[in-house]
Amino acid sequence: MHTILIALVAVMNGSDAEPVLRGATMGTTYHIKYVANPGAPNSADLQVEVTRVLAEVDRQMSTYRPDSELSQFNRAPAGAWFPVSTATAEVVAAAADISDKTNGALDVTVGPLVRLWHFGPQDAAASNKKSVFEPPTEASLRAARQRVGYRHLEVQANAPALRKQLYGIEVDLSSIASGFAIDRLAETFAERGIDDYMIEIGGEVRASGAHADGKPWRVAIERPIVGRRELQMAVPLVNAAIATAGSNRKFFEYAGRRYSHIIDPATGRPVEHALGSVTVVAESCIAADGWDTPLLVLGPERGFECAERNELAALFISNEDKSVAVRATSAWRRRFGDSQPQRREQ
Repeated sequence: MHTILIALVAVMNGSDAEPVLRGATMGTTYHIKYVANPGAPNSADLQVEVTRVLAEVDRQMSTYRPDSELSQFNRAPAGAWFPVSTATAEVVAAAADISDKTNGALDVTVGPLVRLWHFGPQDAAASNKKSVFEPPTEASLRAARQRVGYRHLEVQANAPALRKQLYGIEVDLSSIASGFAIDRLAETFAERGIDDYMIEIGGEVRASGAHADGKPWRVAIERPIVGRRELQMAVPLVNAAIATAGSNRKFFEYAGRRYSHIIDPATGRPVEHALGSVTVVAESCIAADGWDTPLLVLGPERGFECAERNELAALFISNEDKSVAVRATSAWRRRFGDSQPQRREQ
């Protein structure tokens, strides 16, 4: 699950015309709103189908479950191909493609560093227990970095399998798996004849069609300000997906210094630049979900250049002194227009 999203979905209150499905999955929650039509399954049957799809993705890609495909692969020895599902191989391959295009800013093997900085799935970071945090030593940082590197991971699509070249390499797909799960649910809805819906898991969203009244689905994007929640803007989401990576919700403080949970694989340390969040809109949620974190890792300049180079619709929000600076890529401006303010006082 992608825990670093701060994009907000408008409150989903159900109606006869627009039922709501909701529940827990992948360490977070999901909300689905759709427009009911005469040929679609009833809500109860659709809820069962949603639960089945999400349970399958969790069985394949969870880092919390010891019996998941990923957990079993992470315990497997180096050097041998480990059979996985087509879905797991697809997600790893998608991540590897983004890794290549960002020079490793997305690295699904970064788990040892995430845990070292106390941001792992089993850590107290989720409840912001800052008092127990202490930065790792240089020796422990060097040791953890020896077990990180996406180039030490191989994936094959035919006879889907993964192989680690180095002992200690492990895979964590939390930065991209929920996007894949949303896309699978979108496929399920299309197969069931439902064309108008908005699916949200942990902040990532994919929308198709429109509300029952014909108005587009809208998604709100927060300003990345620590300690309070404020709206930066709201955008219409038409047949697209949106994901946001931000550094203002999960962090530790030690000796007057703040440590973000966004880890730069190149340094092994939390990022320190002024970029507070990156929002990406793409045709698929796996793309939006996969790109937002590495763009945030790269920072306000390199990240923006990378987004432009790859023709991504992306919004960069930086905290500069006492103001919030907003910068949109060319693809974002083509999609949403150029009317949003570039700087606001905090």
